[in-house]
Amino acid sequence: MRLFHAFVFFIGCCTAQAAPCPDWSTTRALREVEALRQQIARWDERYHQQGISSVADELYDQSRQTLQHWRSCFTPGVEHQDNPLRKARGSVPHPVAHTGLDKLPDEQAVRDWISTRRDLWVQPKVDGVAVTLVYRKGQLQQAISRGDGLRGQDWTDRAHRIAAIPAQLPQPLDLVLQGELYWRLANHVQAEHGGLNARGRIAGLMARHHLPADEANGIGLFVWDWPEGPATPLERLQALSDLGFPDSATYSQPINGFAEARQWREHWFRGPLPFASDGVVLRQGRRPLASRWQARPPHWGVAWKYPYSQALAHVRKVSFKIGRTGRITPMLDLLPVRLDDRQVRRVSAGSLQRWRELDIRPGDQVAISLAGLTIPRLDEVVWRSIEREPLDIPTPENFHALSCWRYSPDCESQFLARLTWLSGRQGLALPGLGRGTWEKLVRAGHLEQLLDWLTLDARELATIAGLGPHGIRQLLDNAQLARQRPFGHWLKALGAPAITGLRLEPPWQSLANRSVGDWQAEPGIGPERAAQLSAFFQAPQVKALAESLRVAGVDGF
Repeated sequence: MRLFHAFVFFIGCCTAQAAPCPDWSTTRALREVEALRQQIARWDERYHQQGISSVADELYDQSRQTLQHWRSCFTPGVEHQDNPLRKARGSVPHPVAHTGLDKLPDEQAVRDWISTRRDLWVQPKVDGVAVTLVYRKGQLQQAISRGDGLRGQDWTDRAHRIAAIPAQLPQPLDLVLQGELYWRLANHVQAEHGGLNARGRIAGLMARHHLPADEANGIGLFVWDWPEGPATPLERLQALSDLGFPDSATYSQPINGFAEARQWREHWFRGPLPFASDGVVLRQGRRPLASRWQARPPHWGVAWKYPYSQALAHVRKVSFKIGRTGRITPMLDLLPVRLDDRQVRRVSAGSLQRWRELDIRPGDQVAISLAGLTIPRLDEVVWRSIEREPLDIPTPENFHALSCWRYSPDCESQFLARLTWLSGRQGLALPGLGRGTWEKLVRAGHLEQLLDWLTLDARELATIAGLGPHGIRQLLDNAQLARQRPFGHWLKALGAPAITGLRLEPPWQSLANRSVGDWQAEPGIGPERAAQLSAFFQAPQVKALAESLRVAGVDGF
């Protein structure tokens, strides 16, 4: 999670960076920035000192990018010395510095990078934890954690328990290798399964003082560099295979341009691999002498990450959608974020109970993903704004299947939902009459009751802004069409409880006169459904609507 391959971020490299600056006062902005800085510092400390991954890697990346963005908004020109690897520094020096990698933000940046270089190779960006292996005369002498790139922790004892790390090479060589310890995953498809917290699992295991044998056997090794090895990639890869590190050659491919880089990236993203990966690494075949390497991203290698499976989203507004039956659904309006090829601006928080448990307020940062690759889904709150904005929260007891037949400000959401249901295909199926038109009528003050639109004339409709001649004619035609709809369609449109296998025959009054016992005497109707039917037909508001339909000449009423 702490970016063993990459810890320098490009401004503008993801959705968080494309967002506008928050509309905060200077005082609040400074408090929010400091709170986020402290949160990230806590994540870093838990990860590097305890091996505990508190947040998904890509959410961590986006949180750091958000911190940079906010700083550019509120403290431009101020240099900050944050180093996410500061707490990872150990006491053991690396023979060769770990360089890390910059991340390219998009395809154009990848094209530009490739266009200025030759002798290029691509590898999967294995999602694990980085390690230095030191061999003396063919024997494993040291294993050192990545640390801050210059000094790391001594992992030698644990390395000797990992079968994937040869304790003895077939040749008595002195060499230094840099690679990634990963959790073995059989036929893992990154596009379908994501990272599965594989990196966090490895980090947790290596943070232990004792590594059990069964878990050590689940650890693999991918050597991604031999700093002082043979001069050309082909020679290095062949030599690594001969020394017992075959993954390097298996998952390294020469490329001649952007198209091949994209092809391999897509291939590894959607094809089976024995490890999790979060992108690809592009490398030049030749690089400077190892003695010149530094603990910062080099010019000869970069990372091109896969699309985020989870996006970090800033909550702009929390509203409460009340449906036709009175169900309250909290909705989060977000600053636009991109997931796969979709831009997401809104997501449901599920039930009112779940929203209360999460206590999401404007300014909070939430993680969202795509359910079934299409529907935005709220996963979790990543961190909370320090200011908890008060909200006007609906009272559940006030909204139910028989509430809001008449318009009022508190009832607007449910009233509009009733109208939308009424004109929709599950109701009267009135062509071209949807929520947008209903909103115009409601906002213009022409709908106090659910059926007032049946009696509006052209003169009244002409006063409604945005309706236009075509909209007026369509609404008048639909009013006439609605009067001709069958009795059963009107019952569905008004929201009568559904009864499988039972037809409700006119006249209306005969249905309204039935008692709970009469309903329960019908085949397949139990006590609960019988009570719902009786309550619907006996409700004063529904009786008033039935009378309006009788006056309008609708058959059956």
